[in-house]
Order: sequence, then structure tokens, then C-alpha cells
Amino acid sequence: MLLRMSTLLLRTLREDPADAEVPSHRLLLRAGYVRRAAPGGYTWLPLGKLVLDRVTEIVRAEMAAIGDQEVHFPALLPAEPYRASGRWTEYGDDIFTLADRKGAEHLLAPTHEEMAALLVKDLFSSYRDFPVTLFQIQTKFRDEARPRAGLLRGREFLMKDAYSFDLDSAGLQAAYDRHRDAYQRIFTRLGLDFTVVHAMSGAMGGSASEEFLATTPVGEDTYVGCTTCDYAANTEAVVTHAPAAGDPHAHPATEVHDTPETPTIASLVDLANARALAGRTGWTAADTLKNVVLTVRRPGAEQAELLVIGLPGDREVDLKRVEAALHPATVAVFEDWAAHPELVRGYLGPQILAKHGVRYLVDPRVVTGTTWLTGANEPGRHATDVVCGRDFVPDGTIEAAEVRPGDTCPACGDGELTMRRGIEVGHIFQLGRRFTDAFAVDVLGPEGKPVRPTMGCYGIGVSRAVASVAEQHHDDRGLVWPAEVAPCDVHLVAAGKGPQLEAALELGGRLSAAGLRVLVDDRTHVSAGVKFTDAELIGIPRAVVVGRRLAEGYVELRDRASGERIELPVDGLVERLLDEARGARRDGV
Repeated sequence: MLLRMSTLLLRTLREDPADAEVPSHRLLLRAGYVRRAAPGGYTWLPLGKLVLDRVTEIVRAEMAAIGDQEVHFPALLPAEPYRASGRWTEYGDDIFTLADRKGAEHLLAPTHEEMAALLVKDLFSSYRDFPVTLFQIQTKFRDEARPRAGLLRGREFLMKDAYSFDLDSAGLQAAYDRHRDAYQRIFTRLGLDFTVVHAMSGAMGGSASEEFLATTPVGEDTYVGCTTCDYAANTEAVVTHAPAAGDPHAHPATEVHDTPETPTIASLVDLANARALAGRTGWTAADTLKNVVLTVRRPGAEQAELLVIGLPGDREVDLKRVEAALHPATVAVFEDWAAHPELVRGYLGPQILAKHGVRYLVDPRVVTGTTWLTGANEPGRHATDVVCGRDFVPDGTIEAAEVRPGDTCPACGDGELTMRRGIEVGHIFQLGRRFTDAFAVDVLGPEGKPVRPTMGCYGIGVSRAVASVAEQHHDDRGLVWPAEVAPCDVHLVAAGKGPQLEAALELGGRLSAAGLRVLVDDRTHVSAGVKFTDAELIGIPRAVVVGRRLAEGYVELRDRASGERIELPVDGLVERLLDEARGARRDGV
């Protein structure tokens, strides 16, 4: 392949676009890989399409290598299967819906579990047909409320999704493990620094779930790692270690105190220590029980319900963790205090919630026998020795508190958690039988009785992976593509006109004929300085400058990542580049 910049659909930009928020967004626009077409939608220009295709082919090759079979489902889907599975309602405003001319409702596909289950139901009838895994690389759609960060959070994106069907849980586990291994190979080939973390299943449902996060400071996902063991988890999936329960009757009776002007935890702790409430000092925020009022709206519900969450006062509620725990419900902070005078703002305690029919969920640290300083449900008053299991009984527990650096690792119990950020580039799920149950997918088993297959789902954000590679592989001059995903193998720069330009084109032809992908900057209307700047911005791994020593038979080879520059005779350059290409092929690149 030989591309000439004089005819290539390419415009580089000297300045950062005003709306570009993260490095990948800024550099992919500036280097001419993509152009914004609409909010959350981008046109792939020739260089960008080459990168996208290379990532796609890596994904496709690794899926085929583990026996997955490629299909292609429609992007425009009927509503009925999604109503049957419950996800038409669960997705809420996150999906694009429309009606055809006959009034039939449709959606633009966010994912295809329903279609895969129906296809298997249609074609397979015997246990002999299993196991089977189908995959596709398909455009998906999400009605993102606030598209941002270029390709990282858009309304239209390219995904690979695979769906495994097995007859038992052992088969599902084997399929899950195959895809987990394949994903690690894929992201390693893409040159990504990534971490596999425990995750929540969300709209997919099912049991086991792991995310593959590309590490970057601009990532929207926060995850934790342990300083001692290999535990890693999305913050939404972190499990809090609960203390041992105690005797709820081994504490003094509750005592109510006047605590004027203490609507905050900090002001309450200051007063409690100044007055030695309950005959003690040394009160801390962790000794208080904070009660946060939220509204929860379930899919399809006309009205939201009240929910109070109790947690130690030194913690804040993390609404993302709450929504993950209560999915598919949506959650908001309660505001209409006037409509509920029984809830005293700033002085709310759990003692009266059951009487008023308000659901009360607590942090796992709030266990039977723990005693708290909390609101007395009267303005300007708090109570000491309010005991869980004696003075209030929660309706359950919820992982709602923020996760903080230094928290104890829930896996080993010895290490501390550190906070990191990443981009979700892959997610794998053990779905179980949610979708085969929804469509009664039964096949004849070896004993002559019906067997219902169990499913796994395995997704990769292909277009998001392109942006993730750009996030991790750039410097202050531009992109620095890893060799396996770069749009071309070598970028030839003719530093002058006449003989230098002719030599660059002749050299490009030789390299292209030998199987390399070549970009030649043969523009005559720009200076050599602009060409060098564009070469660094575009970020192809190898640049060859045909310049001042051409008359002596030498050209300059530049390594984009290291900055190394060496001068080589033309024939030596060709042999070197071909040797590198042959070595890469031997290594499976």
C-alpha cells in the first residue's frame, strides 16, 4: 500500500480544537484521523479508518482463534424482544427508539443478547449443536446525555460482542476463561497498559463480571488495586468488610441531647467533644451515623420512592455505587423536604423510619450491636447510644459509601487500596440463563429431556480502543502509534523537491512492492519544517527523511517513539525495514 499526502484526504491542524477535552480527542482531530460530524458522532478519515481496521482485524483474528463464529445482526431492531427481556424499560432514556411508518416500535441496537438467543433458538434443537459462540463487529448506539471526550463517550461506536451458549455452568466457565485469555492477548497486541478488575453486571445481569481498563488519568472509571495482593476492582464492585455483630442489649439506654446549630457532621462532632456527650470525649465523624435521603425511580414507575441510606459520618455516599447496587433504578438526591415533615433535615435518625414506611438500607459497617451518635428526629437534637438491632432494624445493607485510598483490601485483608483511573475497553459477563429463559430457548439433551443453554457475553469497544491507544501512546509533539496498529509502517518525507521527491517516491514504491504500508509526504507547497512537524503529529513508528545526503546515497531513519536518528544507505534501509517486518510477522504481529 502506498499513500501520497499530496492526494490524501488529510488536513492537519496547528492548534488544538476548542472542544477537545482529552489528549486522544485533541490529537486524533489535529492529526487528521477523524472529524466531528455531530455531537457524539465522528467521520473516520483515511488514516483513522486504517487504524480502526487494524484494531478490528486483531480482534477478529483472536476471536476466530478460539473458535468463535462471526455473524452480523441488524442495527435496527424490533422492540418486542427487548420488551420480552425487560431491557426496553431498563435502558430507559439510554436507547434510541423510533417507530416505522406502520407505527411499529424499534430501537437502534445498544447490544444484541436478545438477537443471539433468538437466532440459536431458531437454528439449534439438540445438545449436539453445543457449545457454540457467535460474535460480530457492529455499530452500536447509545443516547448519551452528554457526549464528551471524542471517541471515548459517543452516541455511535464500533463494538465487538460475542455470545457463548453452553449446556451447563462448567461449559460457561470454560468459555468465559477462553475469552478472558483472548482479551489479554488482544490488548497486549494493541500495546495497551491494562488491568482486569472485578465489576458489576449492570444491564447485562448474570453473575461473574470483569472489566478490562486501559490505565490513564483521563479515564472515566475509577478502580482500586491492593498494595499487597493482586486484587483489583471497579469502585462500584468493591465489597466492604463488615465487623462482627455484637449484643444490641449490652449498651446504655439511648439519651437525647440538645445540639443546636449542628446540621453537619463536623459541627456535631465539635459540640459532642466540647460537651462530652454521654460522658465521653474523643468523638470522631466515624462514631456518627449519617442518614442520606434519596429518591429511587424504578423503570416504568410513575413515582419515585424514598430511600434513606445510613453510613458512618466520615464517609460520603457515592451515587454511582448506589445506582450500581439498585440497577436498573435511577437515583437522585432528595430535595422536597417540605412534603415530608417527618424527615427533619440535618437531624434525621433511623429510629422513626419504619413507622413512616421509609425503606432504610445501611452500610455494611452498620451491624447489629454497633452504637451510634445520630439524629433524634427533632430540630436541634441528637441522640447517643442508638443501637443497631435494638433502636432500629435496617431493611438491608447496600454498598453505597465512597471507597477511599487506604481502605483495607477486601480480598487479602492485609493490604491497602490505592485509587486509579482507566478507560473501559472490554467487559466480560457470565449471563447465565436470563435471556434463554426470556425466550424459552430449550434443546433436546443427551437424556432425551429439554435442556436450557446458559450464556456468556463478551464485549470490546473497538473504536474506544483506538482512542485508548492514542491516550497511552502520545507525547507533546503528537501521536506515537505502536507498530501493530499504526496506519502505515513507514512515513517517507521528501525534504526538498526534484531529486529528493523523486527518490522518496521511488523508495516508497520499492517498500510498498515488498509488502510494507507506506505514506509518502510528496507535497510541494509546504516547507520541510511543516512536513517534519506533521510526521511527528501523525505518529507513524518509522520516518525516513530523504534529504541533504541523498547525493551520497544516504537517508535518515527516525524512530518516533525513542527519537533515535541514524543515517543509512538506501539499500541498507530497505533491508532493515523488511527485516523488521519479517520479524514482526514471526512474532505474530
